[in-house]
Amino acid sequence: MRPTDPKELKRKKERSGRGATPARPHGRVKVVVLLPVLDKKRGKGAPAAPGREISERSPQARVAEAAGLAAAIDLDVAASGVVAVTTPRPATLFGSGKVEELKGLVRAEDAGLVIVDHPLTPVQQRNLETAWEVKVLDRTGLILEIFSERARTREGRLQVELAHLVYQKSRLVRSWTHLERQRGGFGFLGGPGETQIEADRRIIGERIHVIRKELEQVRRTRGLHRKSRQRVPYPSVALVGYTNAGKSTLFNVLTGASVLAEGTLFATLDPTIRALPLPGGSKAVLSDTVGFISDLPTTLIAAFRATLEEVLQADLIIHVRDIADETSGSQRSDVNTVLLQLGIDVEGEPDRLLEVWNKADLLDAASLQRARNEARRAGAVLVSAAKGSGLDALRGEIERRLNQRRETIEIALKPEEGSLSNWIYENCEVVERNALGEGITSLRIRVAPEKRERLARLAGPARLRLAAE
Repeated sequence: MRPTDPKELKRKKERSGRGATPARPHGRVKVVVLLPVLDKKRGKGAPAAPGREISERSPQARVAEAAGLAAAIDLDVAASGVVAVTTPRPATLFGSGKVEELKGLVRAEDAGLVIVDHPLTPVQQRNLETAWEVKVLDRTGLILEIFSERARTREGRLQVELAHLVYQKSRLVRSWTHLERQRGGFGFLGGPGETQIEADRRIIGERIHVIRKELEQVRRTRGLHRKSRQRVPYPSVALVGYTNAGKSTLFNVLTGASVLAEGTLFATLDPTIRALPLPGGSKAVLSDTVGFISDLPTTLIAAFRATLEEVLQADLIIHVRDIADETSGSQRSDVNTVLLQLGIDVEGEPDRLLEVWNKADLLDAASLQRARNEARRAGAVLVSAAKGSGLDALRGEIERRLNQRRETIEIALKPEEGSLSNWIYENCEVVERNALGEGITSLRIRVAPEKRERLARLAGPARLRLAAE
């Protein structure tokens, strides 16, 4: 699709508003959202925009997502659109003529903020702020602002602060020579003392060190909690997916929890863990995680690694997709990319990943039938978390996937084998228990592969009988 010229932005806004200027809520910051795209006609050998890979999604879908990100923190999107970049400029990204043209748009909209949905270098950000005389945020800065507003727990706030500081440290550019502090040293050996920027960088570095130590303690605590859950022999299931795919809504209906579930980007940042009842009477542990997004800043992936360890340790990963979104295919690729960055090989572990196609209630009849057929071919489960349809099939598939890895075994225990009985209850899932008389108890259990050998050593391999499901 042809990139939108900035002059068309206001015309499109006026057409959508039928010529009337809507009243804007008092106190909200007006923002202009710009998506730079490389001009397909750019000359051979021209450099690609730094940090931006070619996206499968259309520019219009990408700029709509950027506007949605801005709206997620209650910014008033006055105008948004795609801007062609023939050759990225190191100083300003855009050419000088385009910078002036966009300055006119910013003034016409009386905007107090410009969001450039593209990685900006510190120099580019500073120069654009000088040229447009407003605050400028790039994609990373915008996502960090959303995360800052949404984090609720101490862990979440620490993770966001760490990502913010790493980002801010890279933004410190040497531009204020008058901020040099008093000269240090003695006589002609003395040179300029510590500049303000150097002091800021040192202070930020010290705070980063403190936060990382605190997060390491959080990681150890979470690890201890995970070990205690593992002693209660329930398998673990983690929800992942693109932001606003409906993970929290699905989490709530499956577990009976009341996690915040809004139709907005990044409604959930802090992880939540609840018990998940399964059809056969057993249970699993289900965790809801932060939503992914395309071009997720690496600083955020690193900062939220402690939280995302729930995904790394999960027996089953449920990838929730918004099947009603026309960009669902490219969102799937974005999520798989982040999983790969976390060390999870989606292609190499197909049985560990289950796709759930959510929001089936938003499809028309023809699209719904097509989605059903495609889901059967792909081994996915089609559901509507909002309407409650398809959930029984999902629970059944979760149980089937989890039981694929675990053996069902029958064993008879004598009255004096209390320690063995205690180990089984702590490390295996007891499906059924029957008294056989004379104090002998028959147990039907499910055991994970990594605990099968230990059970055989404790009980003796001859006593373990495979049970029919």
